[in-house]
Amino acid sequence: MSTTRKIAVVITARPSYSRVKTVLTAIKKHPELELQLIVAASALLDRYGSAVNYIEKDGFEIAAKVFNVLEGENLTAAAKTTGIGILELSTVFDNLRPDIVVTVADRFETMATAISASYMNIPLAHIQGGEVTGNIDEKVRHAITKLADYHFVASENARDRVIQLGENPAMVFNTGCPSIDIAKEILNTTSLTFNPYEKYGGVGSQPNLDNGYLVVMQHPVTNEYQDSRKHIEATLRAIQNSNKPTLWFWPNVDAGADGTSSGIRSFREQYKMENVHFFKNMDGNDFLSLLHNSLCLVGNSSVGIRECSYLGVPTVNIGSRQNRRDRGKNVLDVSYDENDIAAAINTILEKNSRETSQVYGGGDAGERIAKLLKELPLQFHKTITY
Repeated sequence: MSTTRKIAVVITARPSYSRVKTVLTAIKKHPELELQLIVAASALLDRYGSAVNYIEKDGFEIAAKVFNVLEGENLTAAAKTTGIGILELSTVFDNLRPDIVVTVADRFETMATAISASYMNIPLAHIQGGEVTGNIDEKVRHAITKLADYHFVASENARDRVIQLGENPAMVFNTGCPSIDIAKEILNTTSLTFNPYEKYGGVGSQPNLDNGYLVVMQHPVTNEYQDSRKHIEATLRAIQNSNKPTLWFWPNVDAGADGTSSGIRSFREQYKMENVHFFKNMDGNDFLSLLHNSLCLVGNSSVGIRECSYLGVPTVNIGSRQNRRDRGKNVLDVSYDENDIAAAINTILEKNSRETSQVYGGGDAGERIAKLLKELPLQFHKTITY
């Protein structure tokens, strides 16, 4: 007789939930798996979009909440937030006694998940390892790879890289990216089925979207955090001068977010920005639908590299945050320069074409990961392969 495995999944930020929503659904539906959902860090905070509200609205029961974000939005606060996360998550794991802990991607809070599980001899599964970006996220991502026992990577290059890091090839699986599962659901939609202003509020003007619109999502870069205000001001000027209807989303909690946020607020006070509306957050399906029906995405979010690649949404990728990451032909890379950003937007609008790619999978990652979580042998040590 088979026994039910308890799978603890830790969600620490707004993007993390959309990344693994289909994994959570597949675990919840699996007759031999029990989902233990832990929501922590900025996913609990209103100023970053209260991702927890969408999690509960989608019908997921939360086993534990961990409030560990230290105010400051700088490198010291990030390090201390990670430390608090280790303390709190260790207690949560001790109470829940999961069979496997699942951590997502590369945010600094995910390091706390990985360290806690590893030191408590709990098997650790890592989603989206093996990717490269050239900043602190890459260090975190590779460190978690060395702590993890199972690796559910999103591309073939990522799988090769995890194996090159010395991991057992038998424990490295190219499942594709779970966020592509959601993108697949809305691939054939041809128009928005909701009014974003009425459904999500936000602040600013409400430009008419009927003739097309831009979407902006730009986060600070942790190793360039002191320049975050200067970086966002270049994008603000480019968008203001484009005069295109624009839907702009608030940045993550990373170091430098204060500079990004204050830059937006100051610019918004100085200029009317009649073509721009600002949102904190949005349901994952609605957000991808919004992207799918947009003219292009502008900024430095990985959604431009992953989901937009699958959907074929043109992306103006600004700066170094996504350096060296696998990408499709939808991406146009530019520097932190107002004129370069404006020129790239114009190039995309003039080209008016879309190229899709399945570099991050075909839309079945959630089911594949849930199946592996049930079938893989429980282990919390590295198997020698040489």
